[in-house]
Amino acid sequence: MKIERKESEISFILNTNNLSAISLQKIADYISYIETVNNSKISEDQINLLAEESKNRWWQENKARFIK
Repeated sequence: MKIERKESEISFILNTNNLSAISLQKIADYISYIETVNNSKISEDQINLLAEESKNRWWQENKARFIK
């Protein structure tokens, strides 16, 4: 892996032989999350609460698909 910084940009250069598309998507999602919360005035605890509420709502709406 190689990291390059130019003014207001950072580039990550990765060997694609070592990473799956799913792994790359997880990395991109995490970086997107960091960018979003970095510019937000909401606290990390509030973000985590929203995420937990969202997961709970999804489970309530979809649990019948998994539990008969």
